[in-house]
Amino acid sequence: MTTPDHVRLVAFAAARDLIGAGRAELPLAAPCTAGELWAELVRHYPVLSPYRGTIRLAVNGRWAEDDARVSLGDEVALLPPVSGG
Repeated sequence: MTTPDHVRLVAFAAARDLIGAGRAELPLAAPCTAGELWAELVRHYPVLSPYRGTIRLAVNGRWAEDDARVSLGDEVALLPPVSGG
């Protein structure tokens, strides 16, 4: 269960490999934008820094642009590009 001062991270595929887990909690001091959340993600997981342009965020199941609001307790998915054939 997510504590009130965290967001719940769900990482898929390569993003999961980069942060070392499929699920994690990220502490936040206050609600923020998805762009601001990226700064927190990189602070906690520096390995994500080069992937800012390729890993997309979804907040509570919806694609999140940089100005999307992220509230405490939200679920944030880290979604790398999908390839297939």
